[in-house]
Amino acid sequence: MASVLVRNKVVVSGTPGGRPMVFAHGFGCDQSMWRYVVPEFEPDHLVVTFDHVGFGGSDVSAWSRDRYPDLGAYADDLVEILTELDLYDVVLVGHSVAATIGILASVRHPERFGQLVLVGPSPRYVDDPATGYRGGFSAADIDELLETLDSNYMGWSLDMAPVIMGNPDRPELGAELSASFCRVSPEVADAFARLTFLSDNRADLAEVQLPTLILQCRDDPIAPEVVGNYVHDHIPGSTLVQLAATGHCPNLSAPAETARTIRAYLDSTTEPARRPSPAR
Repeated sequence: MASVLVRNKVVVSGTPGGRPMVFAHGFGCDQSMWRYVVPEFEPDHLVVTFDHVGFGGSDVSAWSRDRYPDLGAYADDLVEILTELDLYDVVLVGHSVAATIGILASVRHPERFGQLVLVGPSPRYVDDPATGYRGGFSAADIDELLETLDSNYMGWSLDMAPVIMGNPDRPELGAELSASFCRVSPEVADAFARLTFLSDNRADLAEVQLPTLILQCRDDPIAPEVVGNYVHDHIPGSTLVQLAATGHCPNLSAPAETARTIRAYLDSTTEPARRPSPAR
């Protein structure tokens, strides 16, 4: 099997010796979705971007349903990247489902992480009437979404991407997201979508022991405000910031505000919960 750095098309930039920041992309995307945010941190951080296996420039031959049966397998990839690069005290910036992947990785290997930044997170997309949890989608909604994705992925991509982007006055953004979706193998997209929209990671929130920033967009059709509030209420000591940005992808639609808010949070935590690197 290829090195994880090749398998996940890991790109390292920024300042050697600077505090590491790792940016993880969401469903149907790749690391290029961070291209407007990353430059703001390169002058004083070591910056790492990568593609989840099956997406972008990753080694697609490394993907199989058996190897990636749940989101935890993607969390294992993330930890493997940090281990290969020998990184500690990492600021993990995860968008959408990558926020959950980051949570899982940090709970399993907290020694590698210093802080989490969760952009549009959702621990469960499906409503749970039994507990009163509101995820934004009924079970019927998700069944219909997955059925359409399975039967007509390209059509689903063209229809859904502008809705997810949520900036109808800027159609070029929806077009870029559509193009990103269409570059993904329908088989990979179907499997990853099922992991994303059918997972329930609510119980993992209480296990997070790191300083955590939650970025919530307005009018987010995928992770509405009630979900952001839920994540904030269930991650001990977390900070919730409501962005002026709308839609689900502020890394593309409002990169300056996204970067500025992350920077302000990092600067405000003058003594982050940094863990010394083990002697090695």
